[in-house]
Amino acid sequence: MKLTILGCHSATPRINTNPTSQVLEIKNHMFLIDCGEGTQVELRRNKVKFSRIKHVFISHLHGDHYFGLIGLVNTFSLLTRETELHIYAPKGLKEVILLQMKLSSSWTKYPLIFHELNASESELIYEDEKVEVYTIPLIHRIYTNGFLFKEKENERKLDINLVNEANIDVAYFRKLKQGFDVVNEDGVLISNEKVTKEPIPAKSYAYCSDTAYNEAMLPIIKDSTVLYHESTFLDKNESLCLPTKHSTAKQAATIAKKANVETLILGHYSTRYNDYNAFKAEAQTVFENVFLSKDGKTFNFE
Repeated sequence: MKLTILGCHSATPRINTNPTSQVLEIKNHMFLIDCGEGTQVELRRNKVKFSRIKHVFISHLHGDHYFGLIGLVNTFSLLTRETELHIYAPKGLKEVILLQMKLSSSWTKYPLIFHELNASESELIYEDEKVEVYTIPLIHRIYTNGFLFKEKENERKLDINLVNEANIDVAYFRKLKQGFDVVNEDGVLISNEKVTKEPIPAKSYAYCSDTAYNEAMLPIIKDSTVLYHESTFLDKNESLCLPTKHSTAKQAATIAKKANVETLILGHYSTRYNDYNAFKAEAQTVFENVFLSKDGKTFNFE
């Protein structure tokens, strides 16, 4: 699982700070999460292949999370894309994008498929044989979702020496990987545990931006491998959280601790701050395993 931060700052873009966007690579998928201004430039800067992006997830309709989308959709057309593009976003974004395309006479030649979200409870919005994606209802000034990306359970690993010793035909290898007991060439039932190893643990990534402190998300994100949680403010500005519906670094760390996640990544910093190390320092008073997001930074989780 690989996460590339394209932008991790709140509000307006600056020369060296981009609004929110990131790319998650998980089980051979490349998911684009939010699409603030400048996203396609940052995709190029980070050498992300446009053709691999088939699913875009938009958390909410504040501009710093989606104003780059129409440009990206149009660029895909200019590059003669043919593969369909799926966009998962709050109800209303489809209307916005289609109006922009209509007024500019720039309809896509590839299928553009919108999945409009309006549920107040967590729901499964994408699934294939390898990955599931759920919404995480958040508390913000407008309707907002985070997203939980979950690998499905991995197959068991064959101990090929033990498999051969047990005289098991290759036709049953698939069944073994799926956890079944099988009959060997001599008609003897072989216990799966005797010839296989535990699978690599499935990974999960919880993306939570933007939101006020919200313990209602805990059951959804519990035991996640990685949590990205907004940390717009430091403790000294906690009074701003209530009117803006944002969080502090310490509040993000509290969610991480209560959800028993393995790793916390902070982001969505207010541009009022210059020293982002202070975010990490405050978070680590609550939860130890904290990393700071940074434009262009890549995280690998093996």
